Amino acid sequence: MEYRRLGSSGMYVSEISYGNWITHGSQVEEEAAIKCVRAALDVGITTLDTADVYAGTRAETVLGKALKGVRRESYELFTKVYWPTGTGKNDRGLSRKHIMESVHASLKRLNTDHIDLYQAHRFDVETPIEETLRAFEDLIRQGKVHYIGFSEWDADQIALALKFQKENNFNRFVSSQPQYSALWRVIEKKVVPLCEREGIGQIVWSPIAQGVLTGKYLPGKKAPAGSRAGDKKGGANMISRWMRDEVLEAVQNLKPIADSVDLTMSQLALAWALQNTNVSSVIMGATKPSQVKENVKASGVKLSAEVMKQIDNALGSLPETDPAKTESPNPRA
Repeated sequence: MEYRRLGSSGMYVSEISYGNWITHGSQVEEEAAIKCVRAALDVGITTLDTADVYAGTRAETVLGKALKGVRRESYELFTKVYWPTGTGKNDRGLSRKHIMESVHASLKRLNTDHIDLYQAHRFDVETPIEETLRAFEDLIRQGKVHYIGFSEWDADQIALALKFQKENNFNRFVSSQPQYSALWRVIEKKVVPLCEREGIGQIVWSPIAQGVLTGKYLPGKKAPAGSRAGDKKGGANMISRWMRDEVLEAVQNLKPIADSVDLTMSQLALAWALQNTNVSSVIMGATKPSQVKENVKASGVKLSAEVMKQIDNALGSLPETDPAKTESPNPRA
């Protein structure tokens, strides 16, 4: 495992992060989830990403159990706030009330006294940015949070927050957590250039496009049993955008490219994302330890310009590049 600084901060993260979105508390049983976390730690993954909303808060609880007895200083724990965690009108968004209540609930579920990186899971159009950033600043000053970041904010939203933080001498954002893969490149035109200038690193989710870039989904064929495409608890909805024959056929063209550099398809997808120098870490999920051990081998891989070009040619015009696709749905709608 190799490690990179998170943006311009002094904290290092593992190039491969372990995330438990969809899997923990949902797609896999608790015992299997805990085995995956332990496997991640065993292979050098020190960065663990979750969110209060995952599996209706159960994902944080499972992760907290999996980390019981592990030296707290040996890993970086990330979680998020924004999406509904209850039925009340204030159980969502980025108000001071919800942030403060949510962080304390997360700390309890994760069985820890601090969060290394606390992230705004989306941009809240109804809450003044000043209110959100003052709440984050207070959490840092209280020692409950070490660093702050955001997920799926567009360039204008990022710039607005950075301006306020600078004017008030607040701790600045150090991370962005966007969706990013060889098929989804919407951050490249605006978000990445801004983040590079401002010392913000990308911690990208879905670098394997919910599993599509593994090549296991074949055009015209039924999804494999137990795969995300068949997960009725949420996975199937997220992956549906890629389950088109034209996409699945193009992905199969990546197989000989992966073979030529002695990588599996999933390793190639992870390595592709890590070639972007603004990416600090790529988040991968797993339903069994063997997947963790396989995917971690993407760390440290250097792909030549020719291989990157071959990947572009194989996928053609299919990758999404429109910056406007970065959106923050209103959690109160």
